Amino acid sequence: MPESTPSLKTPRVRFAPSPTGFLHVGSARTFIFNWLYARHHHGVMVLRLDDTDVERNTEASVQSIFEGLRWLGMDWDEEYKQSSRLALHRQAAEDLFAKGLAYRDFTPAHAGDSDQSSAQGAWLFNPGMRELSREDSDRRAASGEPFALRYRVPRGESRTLSFVDGVYGEQSKQADEVEDFALLRSAGVPADRSSSVGLWDGMPTYHLASCADDANLGITHIIRGQDHLTNTFKHLLIFDGLGAIRPAFAHLPLLVAPDGAKLSKRKHGSVVSVTTYRDAGFLPQAFINFLCLLGWSPKNDREFMPLDELTAAFTLEAVNRSNAVINFTEQDPFDPKAVWLNAEHIRALSFKDLSRELAPFFVEAGFQATPERILAVTPLIRERVKLLGEAPAAADFFFLKELAPYDPTELIPPKGGDAAMARRVLQHALEVLPAVNFDHDSLDQALRAAATHLGLKAGQAFQPIRVAVCGRKNAPPLFETMAVLGRELCLARIRQAEASLQSLE
Repeated sequence: MPESTPSLKTPRVRFAPSPTGFLHVGSARTFIFNWLYARHHHGVMVLRLDDTDVERNTEASVQSIFEGLRWLGMDWDEEYKQSSRLALHRQAAEDLFAKGLAYRDFTPAHAGDSDQSSAQGAWLFNPGMRELSREDSDRRAASGEPFALRYRVPRGESRTLSFVDGVYGEQSKQADEVEDFALLRSAGVPADRSSSVGLWDGMPTYHLASCADDANLGITHIIRGQDHLTNTFKHLLIFDGLGAIRPAFAHLPLLVAPDGAKLSKRKHGSVVSVTTYRDAGFLPQAFINFLCLLGWSPKNDREFMPLDELTAAFTLEAVNRSNAVINFTEQDPFDPKAVWLNAEHIRALSFKDLSRELAPFFVEAGFQATPERILAVTPLIRERVKLLGEAPAAADFFFLKELAPYDPTELIPPKGGDAAMARRVLQHALEVLPAVNFDHDSLDQALRAAATHLGLKAGQAFQPIRVAVCGRKNAPPLFETMAVLGRELCLARIRQAEASLQSLE
């Protein structure tokens, strides 16, 4: 799929998740790469739910997929459900059978989707079923005997199946090495025995449904995970059998854990779910940026990239062949680069935009936080949080009427201070602050003058006040913080702090 020779047709790509679980980070990256390819080439992005596995599909999984995709904020142009297209799949099966490219397999062990192995090696086909006459096949099917429909892979012809992958290059395999794979799972005769199509009432396998839909929807480029690369040889046979134009293929390297294992919910838990990142406070644009750098890199090795820059720079030629590692531990579930990128994207937002992103986290924490209050606090904490979810803990004192209990010794100034010194600072602040305008410059001037009056360095004088109004040493800049808190609340907290020091003298 060289970028130098674009298709004459408008590119049509698809993301086709199976709703059997939450939106996996690997699936999200596949969606993103398809989206970037489509938008870069002014093509069409198709979303298709591959929901024909009725035993494993759940509505909760469907909602999780849409929830995750909507959070990413990346749109799509067309939407389909595979389960509503069963007639198309069964017609494709009947067409392949009519051409002699498929046969019924009545073997009980092979009446399903899987292909069996034997002690002698990989199972390829059942000669008795493959060589069954059409008359016997029709008779047994008409009697209601269940069967699976299998593709009649060409054998003994020294045929080579080959394609050029957009990432991994030339790929080939001998047709003799491909098993006669299932197209329809176990099927029987329908109530209306007069219908010839009724003999194809079995559920389509992934191979048949996916290829039939891709052909019908005019998909020109299939961009998917590397774990599907070996399936492509089977899919070439289906496309050729249906008389469809072969799409171009590009397979993406897998996302793996630090130990090299493929990421899975069973082994790695919620860390592989897109909603875990959302709920922790990742910005969608930062998460997209992070996933793009897993297996792809721009020519100039940039890392921080907004979506418009990613779209302009994206090419499949820049996708790496090696699997990409997401670095996480049991103690720290997020890759350090993902957290760093999120902090960079947070700092790139305007205060107004960031305040809107922070609002749900303050509400979830139970704070009575007005948009105006959040906007006032946002400039003071933007440099102090790497994840949006850290904001409530970093700024709780702006919203609490009563501070959480803290150790009064925190009020004692550094470098030789004691409780008496801290009390003098707070008492003098209570005398000075009622007459001071509560803006940055006025507070700066008044409190520095108070330090000079007490014969203290600024740091010694400011720590008791900072701890008194914030309940901690590590807090945003003092004057801006006090201006947001307001005179009444600051004075009340300073009085309470001053009283708590009496027990230390």
